[in-house]
Amino acid sequence: MTHVAGQPDRRWLILLLISAAQLIVVFNDAIMTVALPSAQADLHISDGGRQWVITAYMLTFGGLLLLGGRLADLLGRKLVFIVGLIGFVLASTLGGAAAAPWMLLGARALQGAFGALLAPAALSLISLAFPDGRERAKAFGVFSSIVITGGALGLLAGGLLTEYLTWRWAMFINIPLAVIPILGALAYLPAHTGRDRTTRLDIPGAVLATAGIVVLIYSFTLAADHGWGAGATLGSFAAAIVLLGAFTLVQARTRDPLLPFRILTDRIRLGAYLSAALGMLSAFGLLLFLTYYLQTVKNYSAALTGLAFLPMVIAQIIGAAQISARLMHRVRPRILMISGYLVAAASVLLLLLLDTDSSYSPILLIASIGIGLGLGVAVMPATSLATHGTGHRDAGVASAMINVSQQLGGAIGTALLNTVATSATAAYLISHQAGQPGVALVYGYRIGYLWIAGFLLAAGLISVLLVNAGPSDAESESAVVDEPVDELVGESTVST
Repeated sequence: MTHVAGQPDRRWLILLLISAAQLIVVFNDAIMTVALPSAQADLHISDGGRQWVITAYMLTFGGLLLLGGRLADLLGRKLVFIVGLIGFVLASTLGGAAAAPWMLLGARALQGAFGALLAPAALSLISLAFPDGRERAKAFGVFSSIVITGGALGLLAGGLLTEYLTWRWAMFINIPLAVIPILGALAYLPAHTGRDRTTRLDIPGAVLATAGIVVLIYSFTLAADHGWGAGATLGSFAAAIVLLGAFTLVQARTRDPLLPFRILTDRIRLGAYLSAALGMLSAFGLLLFLTYYLQTVKNYSAALTGLAFLPMVIAQIIGAAQISARLMHRVRPRILMISGYLVAAASVLLLLLLDTDSSYSPILLIASIGIGLGLGVAVMPATSLATHGTGHRDAGVASAMINVSQQLGGAIGTALLNTVATSATAAYLISHQAGQPGVALVYGYRIGYLWIAGFLLAAGLISVLLVNAGPSDAESESAVVDEPVDELVGESTVST
C-alpha cells in the first residue's frame, strides 16, 4: 500500500482524532482521582462510599470491554467509536451536574460503559489503518504519547481546577475537549470501517463475560477493603470462577463466540496480554504508593504531586514514541520488552532507598525517569502486538483483550499491593511500639516496591518465553488482514 502522490495521508489525521478521543478518557480518570476529596465533601459521600466513585467506573469499563470490542467488529468501528465518545461526554455532563451521590456514581458507571465502546474501537481502527510494521510502530508511538500525556495533564488539571474552580469541572471539562474529536470523526472516518454482517452477537457469552469480569474486579475491591480471607471476598471469587467457567463452556460450543479461542491460542498475543497485565499491575501499585508517600509522608499538595510525576510521564513518552517506535521495525519486540521491564524493575528497587526525610532529588527523580523510560519502551510493543495475526473480523475483540488485561492488572495491583503494604505497615507498628507512623508507612511501601519489581521481572520473563515475533513478522502483518484497509482512509492510499 502506497501513498497517492499529491494527496494528504488522511490516516495520520484519523490517528490524531482517535488519540484525542482516548486522551479524554485517560484525562478524566486521572483528573477525577485528584478531585475526589472535594466531590466527597460537597456531596456528603461517606468514607465507605467514596471508593465507588472510582470502582463504579472500573466495574463497567472492565466488564463491558469484550462486548464493546465485539460490537465494534459487528456494527462497524466508526459507529461504535462515535457512540462511545458522545455517550462518554453526556455521562460527564450528568456527573458534573450531580446533586446527590447516586447521580455521581451513576454517571461514573455510564462513563465506564461508553468508555468500553470507545477504547477497543479506537485501537482496532489504528491497527487496521496501519497494517505495515514500521508505520504501525510510529502510529502506536504517537497514540501512546498522547494518552500518556493525558494522564499527566489530568493529574495537574485535577489539582488546579479543584483548587481554583470546583470539582465539577473535572467532569465538565470533557465537553469542550470532545468537540473536535467528535466533529473530526464524523467528517473524516469513512462510513464503512469493518462491519461484519455474517456473524451474530453471542448474547449468552456477553452476559456471562460481563458478569464474570465485573464480579472478578469487585472481588479484588473486596479484598482490599475486607481482606483476602473474608467470607464476602472468597464468595465473590467463587462466583467469578463459576461465571467465567460457564463463559468458557459457552464459547467452546457457540458458532460465533464473543471471544474466539483463536485470539488466546496465539502465543505472541497471549504474551502481550499477560505482560501488559503485569505492567499495568505494577504501574497502578507504584502510582498508589508514590502518591501516598508524597502527600502523606512528604505533605505535598495535589498540584505539586502532579508536578512530581511529570519526569516519569515525559520519560514514558520518550520511551514509547522515540525509542520503542523507532526500534520496533529493527529489533525483536521481546528485546524491547525485556529491556524495558528490566530497567523499570531496577528503577523501582532504587525506591528502597527513600526515607521519611528524603528529598525529591536525586533518588526519586532518577527512579521516576528510569521507571517511565522502562515502561514506555516495554508496554508500547505489547499494545501493538495485541492484534498480531488477527483478521479484520477479530480486530475489535483482540483490541478489547489488551484493555481487559490492563484493567484486570490495575484492579489486582490496587488490591493486592495495597494489602501487602498495609499489612507490612501494621506489622512494623506492632513490632516497633514507639515507631513513628511515617516510618512505618515507608517500610510498608518498601515491601510493596519489592513485589512490584518481582512482577516486572515476571513480565520480562513472559516476554522472553512467549513473544517470539521478529521485526519481519511485524512488517508482514498486513498479509493476515483478510479485508482491504483502504476503506479506513478514504482515497488517501491505494493498494499496489
